[in-house]
Amino acid sequence: MLAMDQGVVEEWLSEFKTLPDSAVSTYAASLKDKGALVPALYKVIRENYSDLLEPVCHQLFEFYRSGEPQLQRFTLQFLPELLWSLLSVSAARDPHTSGCIEALLLGIYNLEIVDKDGQSKVLSFTVPSLSKPSVYHEPSAIGSMALTEGALANHGLSRVVYSGPHLQRETFTAQNRFEVLTFLLLCYNAALSYMTSTSLQSLCQLSSRVCICGYPRQQMRRYKGISTRMTVTSEFLVQLITGIHYALCNGEVELGSKALDDVLYRAQLELFPEALLVGNAIKSSLHGAALKSNNKEGARSIQVEITPTSSRISRNAVTSLSIRGHRWKRHGETRTLGITLYIQASINSLRAVSENRRMQPDKERFSAAEIG
Repeated sequence: MLAMDQGVVEEWLSEFKTLPDSAVSTYAASLKDKGALVPALYKVIRENYSDLLEPVCHQLFEFYRSGEPQLQRFTLQFLPELLWSLLSVSAARDPHTSGCIEALLLGIYNLEIVDKDGQSKVLSFTVPSLSKPSVYHEPSAIGSMALTEGALANHGLSRVVYSGPHLQRETFTAQNRFEVLTFLLLCYNAALSYMTSTSLQSLCQLSSRVCICGYPRQQMRRYKGISTRMTVTSEFLVQLITGIHYALCNGEVELGSKALDDVLYRAQLELFPEALLVGNAIKSSLHGAALKSNNKEGARSIQVEITPTSSRISRNAVTSLSIRGHRWKRHGETRTLGITLYIQASINSLRAVSENRRMQPDKERFSAAEIG
């Protein structure tokens, strides 16, 4: 590590300690102007035996514990590099060099799983319904959906999935390691729009290295790092794919494409259906799309194809909303359109059967006359 980089890091370590609480917000906003600081901190994290690693990890934890959003995001940008340092050291079976990184990651995890009152958080996720439009799909493009009593009864109902409460962790073990790391990646993905290009590149490199180390693909990628296979989980790969998708649409086309291929390669080897489903869906959605490799600055987004609907849908078209809002009254009861159509169809069917039976004797008499 160069003396200049070391001086930048040491200055950063000392200035925050003497900072009054009233100046934390101003200090957090000024960190983006320190152009030499972030590269220097990356060098410290990558050097496992650096004397500055422990105080740097301690300060990053103080940033996160402060509760200031900009300081928390400053810490989160180093999360992919911290995860790789931890996993590579664990694979090399040299845990003594990663003690401060473990403490930092566990500290962030334990802060995130509780609310301000110290109570365990329960995260909720609403599963989108295919009958309602979103930025990813249009119900009209899926095809006609059968209008049945069951579909009408379930229309408008949303499914909510809950995550938590999560247990406090004091140390990393083989059983809880990826549970903690997956949750940390979830926190990182929640702040993706604030992450720098360097952080997104680090995420893509983490994804590739974790998935190919120890496998024949490592030689194809010409990666000369550790060659020990790393255990992964399907949930961990899904969180990696989420971040890779964002990186692909925001300037990291080459690294993101390689990372996505590597994650799918590992998911195929491990037979992880969730990771294969999400990864292949993203790969299919990006097939043929004009991804901009120079979109590293400005507005952050995820690219999707949205088909215009105004030219295909009539103004008088019957939609699910109009069906739900339109009520038909019959014999003093309120009946939905679906039930009314079902009853009408049944009546028409009975009339047809009755008409056929009534005309059957006439046909028999006509046949007898022909024979005679």
